[in-house]
Amino acid sequence: MMSIRLRLTVMYSAILALTLLLFGGALYIIQARYTLNALKSDLLRTGEGLGAAVLFRFTHPPREERQVLPLQREDAPPPVTFEVFSPEPAFQQLREREIVRVLSAQGALVASPFGVQQDALPLSAEGLQALQALRDWWEIGPGEEGRLLIYSRPVVSDGALVGIVQVARPLAERDRSLAGLGTTLIIAGVITTLAAFGAGWALSGLTLRPIERITQTAQAIGRESDFTRRVDYQGPNDEVGQLATTFNSMLERLQEAYQQVNVALKQQRDFVADVSHELRTPLTTVRGNLALLRRDPPLPAEEQADILADAVEESERLIRLVNGLLVLARADAGQSLRREAVALPTLAAEACRQARRLAPQRELTARLPQDVAVLGDRDALKQVLWILLDNALKYTHGAVDVVVEEAHAGWVELRVQDSGPGLPPAALEHIFDRFYRGDQAQGEAGFGLGLSIARALVEAMGGTICMESDVERGSTVFVRLQATEAVPE
Repeated sequence: MMSIRLRLTVMYSAILALTLLLFGGALYIIQARYTLNALKSDLLRTGEGLGAAVLFRFTHPPREERQVLPLQREDAPPPVTFEVFSPEPAFQQLREREIVRVLSAQGALVASPFGVQQDALPLSAEGLQALQALRDWWEIGPGEEGRLLIYSRPVVSDGALVGIVQVARPLAERDRSLAGLGTTLIIAGVITTLAAFGAGWALSGLTLRPIERITQTAQAIGRESDFTRRVDYQGPNDEVGQLATTFNSMLERLQEAYQQVNVALKQQRDFVADVSHELRTPLTTVRGNLALLRRDPPLPAEEQADILADAVEESERLIRLVNGLLVLARADAGQSLRREAVALPTLAAEACRQARRLAPQRELTARLPQDVAVLGDRDALKQVLWILLDNALKYTHGAVDVVVEEAHAGWVELRVQDSGPGLPPAALEHIFDRFYRGDQAQGEAGFGLGLSIARALVEAMGGTICMESDVERGSTVFVRLQATEAVPE
């Protein structure tokens, strides 16, 4: 398969060769036409002068000439020399490179430099007919040293053809010049094309070097799965530069996605491990209690009642764990909650009343304004409130404050603050992780899913949740939800 570098070089060289071919062909044709037209111009001038001399010779014959002029005779007498034919300077001062012949109206040779019949120049029958029709005639014929350009001009007197003047020039010098020009153009074209091929190969290599580095980087990433590598490009921001920049941007996104996938896989493994651990304890307890109930002889009725109560408690614990996992699974699946107007102060007041009945000995205060509503799901908000109040009452023996207020335009903030032991920064970073339980929670019942469920529900409603904590001073959970003007009755 031909590489891009070779294709570019071949294409560039082919375009250059075609350009040189067209230019050389045009130059050759122009030169050929120019030299031919120059020869024709010289022959025209010479033929015009000689024609005038022949016409003068015909209209002013010498007095001593008694016979009919050779131009008028039909018996084709032998040709004579120019010295005999005419004393006109046009015949006596001919240029050496010009070949001149005088013919009769019938095309017979009348005068030549040596006055012999072998001096006759070619004249085709078609040319003779054209001359007899009083038209000039051009043709190329053979000569002693090569081709000849022959110009035949009719000599006319009183509308009748009285003679023909032929003027010729050798084309050998022109042909040699054109052959040399053609050879020079071909050699120069071949050398230029080869040089351009080499230069194009080198330049295309320099131009495509960043692409080669991109390919090498991609291959290395594929081998090593190292998405931290980048293409090192220091050139201009042209198409190749934009490709390198785009490739690096793609690598950044791939790195982020790869890290997210790794984190997700780790979380999944940890989640499965934690679920297995949490399910193992109650299932082991239930299985052990069932084994005790199957003992023979049976245990006393009181012990069986305790075993059944323990099994029921563990079963309820399993149900709570499964329900929490189902809530998290729905959140992970992206199932959206209803977005309707909910009177948050009213809902918070209701949750606080129920919490006071469950823990009447605890101090629970609430600062709840009127006419404040948020967009959310009522049941989900109720579950979030219960999770936050349950954690606050479970892990602190002091007062618990619940505050609802407008944080800023478009948002409403719910704060649940306790006066418990607080959390260190290391524990605060993982407080919303599933199955995470701090040191202060090890003696309390639970699975470590409450805050994870709260975060999933709040984010599903388009809100945010976070926690601030100071050791020995307590913790505060902040929930922000989108406000709405419509307050339900």
